[in-house]
Amino acid sequence: MRLVVALGGNALLKRGQPLTPGNQLDNIRTAAAQLARVAEGNQLVVTHGNGPQVGLLALEAAAYDATDAFPLDVLGAQTDGMIGYLLEQELANRLPVSRVVSTLLTRVEVDPQDPAFAHPSKPIGPIYTAQEANDIALKRHWTVGRDGASMRRLVASPQPKTVLGLDSIRLLLEHGAVVVAAGGGGIPVALGADGHNLQGVDAVIDKDLCSGLLARQLHADCLIIATDVSAVFLDWGLPQQRALGKVSPESLRRIVFPQGSMGPKVRAACDFATSTGRRAVIGSLAQIDDMLAGTAGTQVLVDGTAV
Repeated sequence: MRLVVALGGNALLKRGQPLTPGNQLDNIRTAAAQLARVAEGNQLVVTHGNGPQVGLLALEAAAYDATDAFPLDVLGAQTDGMIGYLLEQELANRLPVSRVVSTLLTRVEVDPQDPAFAHPSKPIGPIYTAQEANDIALKRHWTVGRDGASMRRLVASPQPKTVLGLDSIRLLLEHGAVVVAAGGGGIPVALGADGHNLQGVDAVIDKDLCSGLLARQLHADCLIIATDVSAVFLDWGLPQQRALGKVSPESLRRIVFPQGSMGPKVRAACDFATSTGRRAVIGSLAQIDDMLAGTAGTQVLVDGTAV
């Protein structure tokens, strides 16, 4: 099978953990051990988030007053290289020496007129108290907003139009490589004013929406969105909460989920299942082999049941 597995931010940093090299490496080692379980006998593409990492780099860049801060596309490329290296090394340590692991920096085209540029909504970087968020917004001229119970920086998150470099990904897969690609939702680029040359964009693309697009363009057999909860839940956090099993995309689309967390995951899964007729799964990375087998997580299928 050809699989696209999207690793949530929890694969790199658990909620509330300090962003230290040791914490990242420990979490990536755990993720690599889970991914190795589904790599055997399958073509595997791994995508990942980078929100905490790109936000930290943005803070570091803004603190250097001698020059203008680097834009988010450049910072995204830097984090993709770092995270890709760590994933590549830890995966290679757990796979047969004959199984190559390759990391690709992946550009993703967006529309320069996307309305998202006027409405920053994607949380990146560390969490803040309300007072800390207000202070940094005034100092850095950043947009801040709520992310769960905390405050974080918000940046523009345009919709991905097409993943560039698909031929390279396909070639590596056909030669048996495990591919790490489209990190952080890909590096956003858009056509310049001349209508021909691509230019980097100061934005961050949602990792789940990009992973769903990549899975569709690669004609993947299954899209797995691995996160830190066991399934999609109705009435999350309330006494009556319940996990969803096999559901149809049509019924799942009718439910409103938070845009900062489960919303993009559900949308990506529904879009993939609807457009391909194949299966998308949302669930815990620790249960990835059961998710692939169809016995764990929320299985989104065109012939699934109504919610």
